[in-house]
Amino acid sequence: MRRAHTGQYVTSTVAGAAIRAFVPNPLPPDPPLEIGYELGNELERAHLALGRLDGVSGTLPDTHLFLYAYVRKEAVLSSQIEGTQSSLSDLMLFELDEAPGVPFDDVVEVSNYVAAMEHGLKRIRGGLPLSNRLIREVHGILLSRGRGQSKSPGEFRRSQNWIGGSRPSEAGFVPPPPEKVQDCMAQLERFLHDQPSPTSTLLKAALAHVQFETIHPFLDGNGRVGRLLIPMILCVDGVLREPLLYLSLYLKQNRSRYYELLDRVRTEGAWEEWVIFFASGVRETADAAVATAQGLREMARADRAKVKGSGRIAGSALQVHHALLERPLNTISRLAADTGLSVPTVTNSLAALADLGMVREITGRRRGRVFSYGPYLDLLQEGTEPL
Repeated sequence: MRRAHTGQYVTSTVAGAAIRAFVPNPLPPDPPLEIGYELGNELERAHLALGRLDGVSGTLPDTHLFLYAYVRKEAVLSSQIEGTQSSLSDLMLFELDEAPGVPFDDVVEVSNYVAAMEHGLKRIRGGLPLSNRLIREVHGILLSRGRGQSKSPGEFRRSQNWIGGSRPSEAGFVPPPPEKVQDCMAQLERFLHDQPSPTSTLLKAALAHVQFETIHPFLDGNGRVGRLLIPMILCVDGVLREPLLYLSLYLKQNRSRYYELLDRVRTEGAWEEWVIFFASGVRETADAAVATAQGLREMARADRAKVKGSGRIAGSALQVHHALLERPLNTISRLAADTGLSVPTVTNSLAALADLGMVREITGRRRGRVFSYGPYLDLLQEGTEPL
């Protein structure tokens, strides 16, 4: 369906040049979406996939361990879309203060993303509604260190931004003028709170993501915050108990189509095409997350069984193995702190795990050695190769 008016253009002057900034209409779209066969079918398949994902989260022996690694995988992918070149291994080494040769600003941005995500989910679990206040808090943490520090962390922008081109007059898209940002975000917040009328959760996430990216309310970090909105909406509305759905890999693999559809929503009101694309991504991503969770669970179970048969060292080796499930790259001193075991006991346990083919030392150093739970890390890292 073509919609004649998806927003209004406002003409203003920036740096002496006239520009046309786009101010989106409030959500939901008017006229309403046409839920035809294709769109309805994709939404139903996506809902079923989310149900499977929510179900598998309840079967994991320790959901926290899976979430710890999965959140970091998402942080790497989402930051790669913005141009960073850090890998999951880089991030984990950085968290161990062992990241030689890794671009510092890149890995700091990924680390900030982890902190912002964890803060947002903690606040939601503590009862804070998904609101502009929370969105600003998340943004403040995202830009707290590194390249974004000078871009007004935690504050809606007070100047004009643009997408593409070296100046607004050459941009591919110009978001609302700064004086319109507060009103646009207030309207988005009302939509998130089911005003003026309730919207099903999956549709709400799909529509809100585009609206946020169109408003582009911050000077920097809009893409990452916009992607974070999706799992937060799903968790707030109870569709997922745990934040296990992240679309960054899907969007990374379909970047051209993603940006094309964002533009077509704005220029043509092509909401139905966007929601089909979004629902397809939810289904693919949920199914992949289920497969990853099951693969990690089976690997942990099989390896644990091997460790149990490793003789007198088995008890301490099991503790070290469990710690490696959370941090597949680790040091002897960190493992000793995490397990409460002595350094010699951890060293002997790692030797036992190495003999079983699970762990190898990756630095070649005599001091400050780093050990990798290689097979587990490889499964987690699928799809996170730098662009």
